[in-house]
Amino acid sequence: MTFPIQRMTLAVLATLSISACAHEHGAHDHEHAAAAAEGAQRATEAVARLQPTVGSPTQGTIRFVHEGDQIRIQGEVAGLEPNSDHGFHVHEKGDCSAPDATSAGGHFHLPGQKHGDPARDDDHHHAGDLGNIHAGADGVAKVDLVLPQTQLTLGDGPQNILGRGLIVHKGKDDLHSQPTGDAGGRAACAVIKAVR
Repeated sequence: MTFPIQRMTLAVLATLSISACAHEHGAHDHEHAAAAAEGAQRATEAVARLQPTVGSPTQGTIRFVHEGDQIRIQGEVAGLEPNSDHGFHVHEKGDCSAPDATSAGGHFHLPGQKHGDPARDDDHHHAGDLGNIHAGADGVAKVDLVLPQTQLTLGDGPQNILGRGLIVHKGKDDLHSQPTGDAGGRAACAVIKAVR
C-alpha cells in the first residue's frame, strides 16, 4: 500500500510545482508589463512618418527628442508648394485612415485651451499648436522647433503626444482664428510613435 501513497504524493508535489511555476511566470509577465509602461513614460525620442492624404504629394519625417526640460522637433517635409507656409499641429487621434486624414480629429488640447500662437510665452494655446512650417523654393520645409515640456511630453502626463496624430495642413495657420487657425485641409498625416 505504500506504493499508491508514493504515487499520490508525487502527483501532489508535481501539481504544486506546476502551480508555483505558473504563479511565478504570471508575476514575471506582470513585471514586463510594468517595465514597458514605465519605459513609455520615459521615452526620450519619438518619430512621425508623414504620409500624403489623397491627391497630395506631401510627405516627410519628423523627430521629437527630449533635451533637458524641452522637446526639440526636427525633420523635413517635402512636396509642398514652393515658398509657402503650412499649419503644423499635433491632433487628438493617431488615426490617419481617412483619405483626407479627418480621422485624426481636431487639434490636441487640454481643457480651457484655445487655438493660438505657440511662440507666445503662455499655456493658453492648444498643446498641439506648433505654428507654421515654411517651404523653400524647392517645396521642402526644414523643421527645427524647441518647445517646453509644459506644452508637450513624450509619454507622461496630460500633455503626452505618443500615439497622437501629426498633421501638415494645406494652408497657413493664421494663429488666432478659432477653433483651428483657418489652415485649410490636411496635406499629410502621421502617428507619433516612441523610438526609445
